[in-house]
Amino acid sequence: MKMDIKKIVFLWGCIIVFLPIFAQDLEGKKMCFQGYSGGMMLHTGYLFGGYVNGYNYPEKIKVQGFPWGLGGVLRFHFGKHLRIGGEGYNSNLHYGKNKNFMSLGWGGFLIDCQWKMNKFTAFCGGTIGGGNVKNIMIIDPISTNPMEQNAVYQKYAIMVINPFLGMEYTISSKISLTTKVDFLVNLTSKQPDFPIGTRIYVGVIFFHAKKN
Repeated sequence: MKMDIKKIVFLWGCIIVFLPIFAQDLEGKKMCFQGYSGGMMLHTGYLFGGYVNGYNYPEKIKVQGFPWGLGGVLRFHFGKHLRIGGEGYNSNLHYGKNKNFMSLGWGGFLIDCQWKMNKFTAFCGGTIGGGNVKNIMIIDPISTNPMEQNAVYQKYAIMVINPFLGMEYTISSKISLTTKVDFLVNLTSKQPDFPIGTRIYVGVIFFHAKKN
């Protein structure tokens, strides 16, 4: 099942890369630089991972809950459809009865395709890159033995691909509101505590057009 997801994501990525180029050729127009855009976005959603165990602790802890975080994006526009740039985010998650804490930071190279419809702009694309996961599990918050280890700390690096789709609403020639959903896929060795699921983003994007 894991390999099937990766194959689907890879095929989807190829379509995203080549679709705007083919569309541009059919219209007989060049992929000229049109300007750049960027901004900040907040996100939440729902994530769920596997069960993890603390050292010498028999109870399994389920990694799941509502994340929250902040990040930003910068994209360079080419032709009518293609946008290339980068993005990065930090996502935090509290889970379990002891309020365990996980922090996931990631970022990388972004490519997407946009289609404008009056004041609305639909887009879809993806980001490939990497990041770090930090996970603190509180095993025994009220320990009777002060020398007893009562927390577990894990940290590891990951390589990710992050497909997304979204919509922008134009307020002016320089400002738009944006929302998108994504699904972060871990391409490295599977970690039982790595959560998957959909994040929902909202933010403000600023656009600077190329000067003629």
